Amino acid sequence: MSSYNCPNCGTHSPVDAAAWCCPRCRGPWDLDFTASPVSLKSLPGRVNSLWRYEEALPLSSPATSLGEGRTPLVPLTDTVSAKLDFLMPTLSFKDRGAVMLAELARRLQPRRVIADSSGNAGTAIAAYCARAGLDCTVYVPADTSAKKVEQIRAHGARLELVPGDREATAVAARTAAEEPGTFYASHVYNPYFLHGTKTYVYELWEDLGGRLPEAIVVPVGNGTLLLGASLALGELHAHGLIDELPALIAVQAEAASPLAAAFHAGSDRLLDDNAPPLPTLAEGIAIPKPPRARQVLRAVRESGGTFLTVTENQIRAAQLDLAGRGLFVESTGVACWAAAGGWTDRTAVVPLCGAGLKTGMAPQA
Repeated sequence: MSSYNCPNCGTHSPVDAAAWCCPRCRGPWDLDFTASPVSLKSLPGRVNSLWRYEEALPLSSPATSLGEGRTPLVPLTDTVSAKLDFLMPTLSFKDRGAVMLAELARRLQPRRVIADSSGNAGTAIAAYCARAGLDCTVYVPADTSAKKVEQIRAHGARLELVPGDREATAVAARTAAEEPGTFYASHVYNPYFLHGTKTYVYELWEDLGGRLPEAIVVPVGNGTLLLGASLALGELHAHGLIDELPALIAVQAEAASPLAAAFHAGSDRLLDDNAPPLPTLAEGIAIPKPPRARQVLRAVRESGGTFLTVTENQIRAAQLDLAGRGLFVESTGVACWAAAGGWTDRTAVVPLCGAGLKTGMAPQA
C-alpha cells in the first residue's frame, strides 16, 4: 500500500494510519504512487470497467466494483463531444473516485465511514460502502435536493442534514472524522479519489485510439475531476503515450466562482476578499473555499488552459438544449456545455456528470 504525502509541507504518513489530512498543516494529501504505462493493445478483452487500467491504479482486484466507468463518448457538434458519465451505477461521475475510497476502507476495516457532499459524492460513497458492507454516515447541506437525499438513504447510509452552506457541512464532517475508528471518505482530502477520477481521461485516450482532444472541459467546485484529469495527462505524457497535452478548461458558475476570480487575477491562491457564493443552479460546484485551490490553479495554468464562467440563464438554456438532444442532465452537469457548446475552432470533450433525475429541470427565470 502506498503512503500519503503533503504537497504543502512535505509530511508523510502511512495510508493504514488513516490520518485524513496532514497533521502538521491540515492540508489534503497526495499519494506516493507511480503509475506504470498502460498498453493500448492490451486493453481489448479486459474487464469492461475503469479497473481495466490496472497498471495506473494504486489498488487492484476490487471487491466493491459495480461496473463503473467505460461510459459512452458521443458527438454533439462537429468539434465537441460529450462523455456520458451520468450513466454510472449511482448516476454521476463521482463513482469513479468513490469506488476507490470504499475499496480502501474495506481493506482498512474502520468502525465507520463518513463523507460530506452536496449530494452526488455522498450518494456514491453510500452505495459503494453498502457494496463493501461498511457502516456509513453522510453529511449534506439541509437544502440538498430531496431526490439525492432519498438516494443516499436508499443505500442504507445514515444522513446528517447540516444547517448552512456546503462549507458548514464540510466542517461538521471533518470534526466527526477526528473520532477514533473513523475513515473519512473525503473526495477532496483523500488522493485515492483523484486516482479514480483520472480514469475519465484514460477512457478518452482509449476511445480516441491513443489520442486526446485539443481541450478537456470540466466543471470545477473542489476540482476533483480536473485534478484527476491532470494526473492522467501527466502519466500518459511521461510514458510517451501522447505527444501533446490538451488544455484544461475549467468551468464555474458566475454566481460561485472563487477559482475563476483568482485565476484571472493572476493569483496562485484564493483571493483574500473572496466573496461568498450566491445561490446557483450549479449546486454541485458552488464551493467557496476548495482545499486544493492552489493545485487546481496550477494545473490549469500548466496545461495552457483557462477558467470560464456561465450565468444562470446559460445553465437553464444548456439543460434544455441537451434535453432536446435526448440527454437529460442535472443543472450542475450542463455547465460545461453552456460554456463550450458553441466552439468551432478546436476539438473538445465535455463531461455530462450527473443525471437530470437527481434534481429535475431547472426552474425558468
